[in-house]
Amino acid sequence: MRTLVLGGIRSGKSRWAEDAITTALQPGDPVRYLAAGPVDSTDPDWLRRITGHRDRRPGHWVTVETDDVAGELRQVPGIPTLVDDLGTWLTATLDRHGWADGSAAAAVEQLASAIGAFESTLMLVSPEVGLTVVPATASARRFADELGSLNQQVAALCERVVLVVAGQTLSIKGPA
Repeated sequence: MRTLVLGGIRSGKSRWAEDAITTALQPGDPVRYLAAGPVDSTDPDWLRRITGHRDRRPGHWVTVETDDVAGELRQVPGIPTLVDDLGTWLTATLDRHGWADGSAAAAVEQLASAIGAFESTLMLVSPEVGLTVVPATASARRFADELGSLNQQVAALCERVVLVVAGQTLSIKGPA
């Protein structure tokens, strides 16, 4: 089953996805955790957040830090996988390809294709957009537009979509 886990910043969406994939599997089953984005060693707050995520994962999980999520999903399509998160992946993709209109379209299409073809349990974590004011800068509006479109495409591919607010989940699509 493919599950999209949406939520705001610090909503508990990553922790919920980690617990949900663990519950869906047998104890000790392998899980591949795709940390989707770069590690900025010059940002102490970002490093603390990454460390917190790493420290709560079970020791037998394999972590891959990558911005090539589509390639990783295609490489090993039979191992349960958690991708965290699509917003960070999109930022890295826009940085790599440029922030011009349409620059991320090919990468988004490749990601959607890889998600659709994935053969095992898949959890995809993404920030939800549209629950706040319209961003004040062109680049922030572009990010919100691109992420909203990406989330809609991924939700269409997933059998289950949940929204996490204050650590509580609301089923949007599929089983509760």
